[in-house]
Amino acid sequence: MRTWGSGRRYRSRLLVYFMAFCTVFITITMVTYPKETFDSAIMGLNLWWNVVFPALLPFFILSEILMGIGVVHFIGVLLEPLMRPIFNVPGVGAFAMSMGLASGYPMDAVITCRFRKNQLCTAVEAERLLSFTNTADPLFMFGAVAVGMFGMPELGATIALAHYISSFLVGVAFRFHGRSRDSYSPDTPAASGNIIIRAFRALYKARQEDKRSSGQLLGDAVKLSMNTIILIGGFIIVFSVFIRIMTIVGITDILTDIFASALSLINYNTNLAPALVSGFLEIDLGTLAVSQVAAPLVEKVAIASAIIAWSGLCVHGQVASIVIESGIRMTPYIVGRLLHAVLAAILTVLLLGSGQRLTTLMVIPASMTMSQSNSFIFWLTRIEQTTYQIGILLSILIVMSIAVHLLRGIYRYANRKGA
Repeated sequence: MRTWGSGRRYRSRLLVYFMAFCTVFITITMVTYPKETFDSAIMGLNLWWNVVFPALLPFFILSEILMGIGVVHFIGVLLEPLMRPIFNVPGVGAFAMSMGLASGYPMDAVITCRFRKNQLCTAVEAERLLSFTNTADPLFMFGAVAVGMFGMPELGATIALAHYISSFLVGVAFRFHGRSRDSYSPDTPAASGNIIIRAFRALYKARQEDKRSSGQLLGDAVKLSMNTIILIGGFIIVFSVFIRIMTIVGITDILTDIFASALSLINYNTNLAPALVSGFLEIDLGTLAVSQVAAPLVEKVAIASAIIAWSGLCVHGQVASIVIESGIRMTPYIVGRLLHAVLAAILTVLLLGSGQRLTTLMVIPASMTMSQSNSFIFWLTRIEQTTYQIGILLSILIVMSIAVHLLRGIYRYANRKGA
């Protein structure tokens, strides 16, 4: 025990020294290369202001209001019969999943963190939820990647299907994560009775316990959402500078050699290594770089799918800044991202091969490209489409969940009659 404790203190001390060294090194590099630092910070600021801010802020505010008035609690009761047996998470997880699917990174992290703070899920359930709800939005895959970067709209369905199916598989795999820490019991009184009545009771109870007026609720939602979006903006700028510094000092060259060796092991074109390094750090830069590499199309799309599923260290930093204060560990999240990336790449290769007929039937014409992203009409249309997608997803999940609940009730009734 003494040896274990000494080793732990030793590792903690090394970590402190390492962080101090890295911070000093980055500071010196920023002073040495002020122009590059300034330009990369401006690039990160533009990305946040023109893309992230208008895309996520309305849904941050909406999710806060929905939690305050009890709608999320209502949805949670209705979707418990579906989410619990498949993913081993509470029914409210479907809300995070739907918002994440429609709005993209890091929407799911914000909602999961709020669930944890409001005690709508345990820490281990939050870790499971975060492992598979961290997904890219459809517009990014269909519009930005398939149309804007590859110039092939038919690739959108392939990338999206591989992305969402692999995310589902990660969720199923992570249902076994932390089973020893589970506190949920399916035999509790709250899990029985008429599901519709229980849902409305949960909504009313949540609203009564909140006790905030409508005006205060709206004000708190805007304040909390602005704090979160500014925090995300800070991380985007910091990582933009960090990536540029890594390039200047040659760290990316070392990573390129490592990734080139890994690609050669699976007989992939090593020209993809620099793009893979970019994607390891930042999702947009990585997918754009992959689309411009001279390599076989199947390999390029597979690597792009892996990058989108991994989402980049920049997104991971945003997620960490959001969830760390709520006691949610980042290690399961990182493992989930790695598994998601591997599965997405494999499924992409399969869909481009034997599954190509299926994806051809699902081609969706891209009505917008990211070149229009500075337009007010673009963001208004995006908000409208995303809201519609969230509504459709939740409606489908609720119908499926109620059907499962009814079938389970019929099965139990038949067993009692047979006994």
